[in-house]
Amino acid sequence: MVSTVVHRLSGQCRASTGNWPAFTPPCLQELPPTMTDQPDPKSFRPATRLINAGLERTPYGETSEAMFLTSGFVYDSAEQAEGTFTGDVSHYQYTRFGNPTVANLERRLCDLEGAEACALTSTGMGAVSSALLAQVRAGDRVVASRALFGSCHWIVSELLPRYGVETVFVDGGDMAAWKEALSKPTRAVLLESPSNPMLDVLDIRMICDLAHKVGATVVVDNVFATPLYQKPLELGADVVVYSCTKHIDGQGRVLGGAVLGTEKWINEVLRPFQRNTGNSLSPFNAWVMLKSIETLALRVNAMTQNAAKVADFLAEAPGIARVFYPGRKDHPQYELAKKQMAAGSTLVAFEVEGGKAGAFAFMNALRLISISNNLGDARSLVTHPATTTHMKLAPEERARLGITDGAIRFSVGLEDADDLIDDLKRGLAALANR
Repeated sequence: MVSTVVHRLSGQCRASTGNWPAFTPPCLQELPPTMTDQPDPKSFRPATRLINAGLERTPYGETSEAMFLTSGFVYDSAEQAEGTFTGDVSHYQYTRFGNPTVANLERRLCDLEGAEACALTSTGMGAVSSALLAQVRAGDRVVASRALFGSCHWIVSELLPRYGVETVFVDGGDMAAWKEALSKPTRAVLLESPSNPMLDVLDIRMICDLAHKVGATVVVDNVFATPLYQKPLELGADVVVYSCTKHIDGQGRVLGGAVLGTEKWINEVLRPFQRNTGNSLSPFNAWVMLKSIETLALRVNAMTQNAAKVADFLAEAPGIARVFYPGRKDHPQYELAKKQMAAGSTLVAFEVEGGKAGAFAFMNALRLISISNNLGDARSLVTHPATTTHMKLAPEERARLGITDGAIRFSVGLEDADDLIDDLKRGLAALANR
């Protein structure tokens, strides 16, 4: 049986004929003359590209992307196998190295981020750790923003020094401290903006300018802003990392991470480390995320609208000491956020009166909003960072980051905003009656 294999890459169709199941990788196929009138994929807006970019179809013409649950691939000949291993032949080799379903998601994320290349990892922390460990060695120096997710902070403060890497923490908004820290050769810089959990906004462009002068590669964790609301590569960053577990899946089902950057950096620096250490994404998780990402714009935009409304309510509520939301004018870095971000995104941080006891009373009274350490989910979730995600930081370090015992991180979901506010009122009532 002769079949036609149709691929849609970056908005264009590519076709070839062959005997199924023999498979010619997309990179070896030419665009037929009849298909050259396809629209430029860059002419589509993000919501359209989230559905169509990077689509690859088998001869069966499935609407939904196929899921290739296979550990390995077969070769037509021993010569083809040899050529695959030497790199002279383009052929899928082993799912740890590459898989059609995983590659499909990588192409779609590249299109969304505006990156040349993407490598998917088993988790978000896998993305962060691989992005750093792939490029450093004993004697190197890493500078990081102090406001990091707890596990990211551990990598910089505990893991890297074990292998002879010097690490320096900087208060994210202190540009004089950045200038001092980046006054000598540095291998890598790691930062989050907005930060987890208190939503500090850092000047990405200025930090990148300083870092590049001393030869550093800048890695930006863009999870809170999402690729819809902030483009670190356009601000000068070299590498962007995501926990795809968050907004990209966004429904609390699977784990995954992504590292995006130039083709040269991904292929020459990251890929060898990733392939030989085994930090890869399963095809099943990639397929779930391919379906999730189609609704990313709808979900994130609706959640952001809810977050803005909730932040405004909390700012006026009794018992709330402080509210942090990048979309509000009272955020300490509002002007910077407005310049770097397209919207305030889906997270709100706030501090209740009464410390830990007050925070626990508030959270335990909620009936609609769930207590969880996840974020970016369709369901609204609250977290007490001091006793969960950042509990292993020393108390003085938490205090320096503004993570008080009364601080709560609120990941706003897709529920009706008024129902969320009604639930928050239950928490406020419990706080008042404590």
